[in-house]
Amino acid sequence: MVAPTTVPRLAKKTSPPLLANLPLALTLDRNSPDALHLQLAAQLRAGVTSGTLAAGMVLPGSRALAGELVVTRGVVTLALAELAAEGVLDAVAGVGMRVATGAARPASQSTAAALPLPAWFVSPPPAPVDAGKPQGGISFKPGVAASHLLDGRAWRAAWQAAARAAPSGDYGPAAGQWPLRVALAAFLARSRGLSVDPARLMVTAGSLSALGLIAGLLPRGSRVLFENPGYRAARQVLLDAGHTVIPVPVDENGLMTDRLPPARLAVVTPSHQYPLGVRMGVPRRLALLEWARQHDALIVEDDYDGEFRYGAPPLPPLTALDEGEGGGGRVLYLGTLSKVLTPAVRTGFVVAPAALLPAVERARVLADAGHNTVTQDALTHFILGGHLDRHVRRARRWHGQQQSALASALSPLTDAGRPLAQLGGIEAGLHACLHLVPPLDAEAVAAALAVRGVFVGTLQLFTVAELAQQALVLGYGGLTVAQIETGAKVIVEVLQAESARLTP
Repeated sequence: MVAPTTVPRLAKKTSPPLLANLPLALTLDRNSPDALHLQLAAQLRAGVTSGTLAAGMVLPGSRALAGELVVTRGVVTLALAELAAEGVLDAVAGVGMRVATGAARPASQSTAAALPLPAWFVSPPPAPVDAGKPQGGISFKPGVAASHLLDGRAWRAAWQAAARAAPSGDYGPAAGQWPLRVALAAFLARSRGLSVDPARLMVTAGSLSALGLIAGLLPRGSRVLFENPGYRAARQVLLDAGHTVIPVPVDENGLMTDRLPPARLAVVTPSHQYPLGVRMGVPRRLALLEWARQHDALIVEDDYDGEFRYGAPPLPPLTALDEGEGGGGRVLYLGTLSKVLTPAVRTGFVVAPAALLPAVERARVLADAGHNTVTQDALTHFILGGHLDRHVRRARRWHGQQQSALASALSPLTDAGRPLAQLGGIEAGLHACLHLVPPLDAEAVAAALAVRGVFVGTLQLFTVAELAQQALVLGYGGLTVAQIETGAKVIVEVLQAESARLTP
């Protein structure tokens, strides 16, 4: 009689591995001198006493656990029996092995939470960035782009085109993909009148990222000139890099260049000073370039929203003036797509002198090996399709309407008879500065506005080492015209009420 042939049945994987459901990794080393059941018991014991395996948690059955660990069932049974004898696990009829209540450390007393920080560690203060929009009310938060104006069909098509090709198995060039560099250089020529060799343009993760790379090129402890008031997050990047930041006053013509001290770097926002909104005139731009030559220094020109101008004639970028003087190579030009397009893509660029670009590129390699290639592909499609130019024209019209609405709604404050405030920096960009007439106090006005659901900033946050000017910072890029008019009306009413209260 022939014995029947038996075919082993294949186990059907109808659920995720059991080990994937455990909040700790179990690994057994067959080359270890410790027996496998002792290794398993030690790992489960550590999971319980640390609080990773919570009290009352039921462990997988011994047969299932053995299968997952590819060991005999006896290895698992011995380990579980040892832990049960120690009181770490409880054997519950009809349930299985369960973590004993007294053996598990409460989550609030976990070892990780109780570990002290190293004695040398000093917790840094919170990052100096603007908080998110408050719930409800009208927020005049600066730096918000009108991303709702994006052509959704063109935007989706750009990302679909980028997704058609399989992603590369390499990081790609740290300076950015060549087609995007060419497209951004051409966009700069059209929008800013700046002729740029794409080989000198490097794609970055935004202006702060680019500034961090540049800060790393300076000898530690270098003196850096910085606008006061100025962009506080950028200032903190320089301080965190170990440099000495020297505040330089700003007036209605931008950075005051008459008595600049020696330094290795100056960081400026000449097209639309942040936060005052003023523009640096050509004489001061030339004076700043002369200062850089005399002191063997570099200049960072942060042109964060230079595409938006409302009737004001464009001024030549510092970079263009520098090269017009015979290619001095003193200026690093920072641009970003956060304001002109959307901060969601986290993309900007730096145009550096040819001699400096290899050092900036090296810093990028060591920082993160370069920019997201899929995002670069999508942006290349979007720009080369003409969609960025069309978006800029549409956004410029939109922001122009916002700017006009803000200026008109605040005009009662500038009446010749008894002016209460002066609106500055309104000719360009996405924010303006409302300078208050004494004895009005900006902080008190901002507090009174918040009570009525209108949220504004003041210059106090942007000013260091001296008394801040009494002014409100009004970002309007993320508001509708109706919101601007409503919010501005409240600003007028609060300022008029404050003035009446302070007037004898």
